[in-house]
Amino acid sequence: MAASLTYVATLISDPSRPSIGPALLAAASRTLPGAQARVLAEGLAAELAFSGMDPADAEAALRRLVRDEPVDVVVQPAGSRRKRLFLADMDSTMIGQECIDELADLVGLKPEVAAITERAMRGEIAFEPALRERVALLKGLPAEVVDQLLRDRITLTPGGRILVATMRAQGAYACLVSGGFTLFTGPVAKAIGFDEHRANRLLVEGGRFVGAVEEPVLGREAKLATLIELRERLGLRREETLAVGDGANDLAMLGEAGLGVAYHAKPAVAAAAHARIEHGDLTALLYMQGYRAEEFVIPG
Repeated sequence: MAASLTYVATLISDPSRPSIGPALLAAASRTLPGAQARVLAEGLAAELAFSGMDPADAEAALRRLVRDEPVDVVVQPAGSRRKRLFLADMDSTMIGQECIDELADLVGLKPEVAAITERAMRGEIAFEPALRERVALLKGLPAEVVDQLLRDRITLTPGGRILVATMRAQGAYACLVSGGFTLFTGPVAKAIGFDEHRANRLLVEGGRFVGAVEEPVLGREAKLATLIELRERLGLRREETLAVGDGANDLAMLGEAGLGVAYHAKPAVAAAAHARIEHGDLTALLYMQGYRAEEFVIPG
């Protein structure tokens, strides 16, 4: 039975509001059968191994315990926690923006495009036709504006560079796979330290966007296919893979990964994913693999 297996519950705090102190850890230890806390980062992260309790019940009990504190709770099997393949969405996951919305802002159409983006990320409309509809609105925009956006508006999500550097230092392979555009994923992947990137290609003629994207559109199914392809190429088991994203087009990828993480995600995505991070930054994905803060690799 599931309850006879060994599980690990990880508590992860918002880095700006350290909330995991001795009192909370003692209470968490009393909540889980035979559990003892192991601190991963003082005030920020800790884990508790336990058995004899259903993991869903354990997660629910811990969430009741932390209540309104800025603390995430992740419960997973104790084995194979350190992953060897990492796939990540880009927009609103590894960076803080939606690139297509920022492009649309330059032609005065951000509200209209952002509304379509939001509906697509919530799963209310299909991703592929929604992307084509938004790209059509960019027709005539100079392609050189991408450099301006990368410089002035695109920000890396806190913890992302540490996450990728630490996993790669331990032999993991990292791929940035996005329903966005290669004009952005290339520089972003390089800045963060990914091994490779895959995304859609905006068509350009005479230095301007033609209002179309190269077919086929890379969306939900392509992200899933990328995970399976890389897993098989690297000879890995499913449980050795980790994926993170925030939108509906990430759901298939998150579901196929050994650990699929919804990061500050839309409600439907958070509800469906194996784990969800609502308070922590991207280093949360290291803590849930059992890394201590002292093991983090800080990129130069």
